[in-house]
Amino acid sequence: MLNLGELARIKYGEPNVVLVGFGSYKGSVIAVKNWGASMQALNLPDAARGSWEDLLHKAGNQNQLLLMEDFVSSDTLLEHPIGHRAVGVVYNPQYEAYGNYVPSILPLRYDAFIHLDQTRALYPLHVDAAAAQMPETYPFGV
Repeated sequence: MLNLGELARIKYGEPNVVLVGFGSYKGSVIAVKNWGASMQALNLPDAARGSWEDLLHKAGNQNQLLLMEDFVSSDTLLEHPIGHRAVGVVYNPQYEAYGNYVPSILPLRYDAFIHLDQTRALYPLHVDAAAAQMPETYPFGV
């Protein structure tokens, strides 16, 4: 499986694409629990022990920007994947321990990483989607 960032790098070339990842230790997010459900504010529990989000929280519980070019020469960070919480359009906190963490080597996955120690769910600009129509950004709109 490929993610959107990998597809962009393939199509436009690695030097022409900048991938920025996001992570949070705890808080809340706007998401849906299942495809087709109404969006809602969902709790984001404390990050799993030993995950990137947990390690960054322990390094200092403030927001952080990591530029990955500073880490690509570190053999320690490039040897072993560490869990990185995946929160997307569909997110269910009940399944946090079962599949919301992706084994990741951050310096190989992103060019930069923004760690927000605690998030607060955003308010959506629109409330209801027309269920009978395809969203105008489908599948790759920006």
